[in-house]
Amino acid sequence: MSDAVVLQYMGYESKGTVREYAFRLRGTDGASSEYFVTIANEAFVAHRVRYQDAPDICSHRLRREFAARTDHPPSTCFSVTDAELAAYKNAHTPKSKPVAAAPGEDNES
Repeated sequence: MSDAVVLQYMGYESKGTVREYAFRLRGTDGASSEYFVTIANEAFVAHRVRYQDAPDICSHRLRREFAARTDHPPSTCFSVTDAELAAYKNAHTPKSKPVAAAPGEDNES
């Protein structure tokens, strides 16, 4: 995918067991096409994804599709997998810092 295109988030719709996120891809020539990415409602209920993260997760999914080819993907509909949700959560969860011993405490037993 060329850097000269813009991926614009258009909104979402609840559709049965999924939430469908809509995006418009705009090229420098003025042409545009729409793409849709779904995430299962169950993933939200089970706290594997936060509602506020969903558009970003879907955008990453589409950008991976575009990066994998020189033209537009043959499909306009994609689904986010549990593995992709786990990878996003892992990449965006703050890493805990090691706990330092309080001054004067002996760390050796």
